Amino acid sequence: MLVRLRQTPLPALAGATVLLMGTALALVFFYAPIDANQGFSQKIFYLHVPIALTAYACFAWGAAKAFLHLWKRAPGADLESYAAIHQGVIFGSLTLVTGSIWARISWGVWWTWSSNQLVTFLILFLFYSAYFMLRYSVEPGPARANMCAVYALFGVVLIPISWLSIRIANDYIHPTVFTTDGPQMSGSMFLAFCVSWAALLGLAGTMYRVELAGKRLDSSLRELRELLA
Repeated sequence: MLVRLRQTPLPALAGATVLLMGTALALVFFYAPIDANQGFSQKIFYLHVPIALTAYACFAWGAAKAFLHLWKRAPGADLESYAAIHQGVIFGSLTLVTGSIWARISWGVWWTWSSNQLVTFLILFLFYSAYFMLRYSVEPGPARANMCAVYALFGVVLIPISWLSIRIANDYIHPTVFTTDGPQMSGSMFLAFCVSWAALLGLAGTMYRVELAGKRLDSSLRELRELLA
């Protein structure tokens, strides 16, 4: 999916994302039924969970690009890893915000340290947030690219841990909706969920492409200044 987003022309990707966003909002608020237990507040599920999955995807994509940098010294892989991790941190922030809102409505508190799924995602988020502290504390060059790539690869092990903690908890606010028997939701809810996730993946892909273009331009200008110095 992410590879296809990368190959799609940016204007087409941005237009498709806007269309998907509008469709997702219409499906969530006017098509998907209201949950019998949580009521209207359950609608945040269609944003919170896809946002979290998008954050996972961005972190994984960043780690994959870091691996390519270390293994094949692929040109541009370091910048691609950086841009993907940056998007992961953005969507990770949104995950924590929407999760806190949902927790406040469902549990009556904004945060609880006794919830393993919240803590493990926070650890994942903070780990990749610290990636930027490492990156900007070292001068640009091969050494920085190598250190950042190794750091990004270490963090990828936190993704399945965070994912499994949610499935093991299986609590009121984080029910297991995907099992070996298929999605545990009605067809209308599943459609709204899938379109919402596709829209957020499109948004992440668009933001990734825009940021990557800017970083590549900045890198080219830096190299030009060094040549002219």
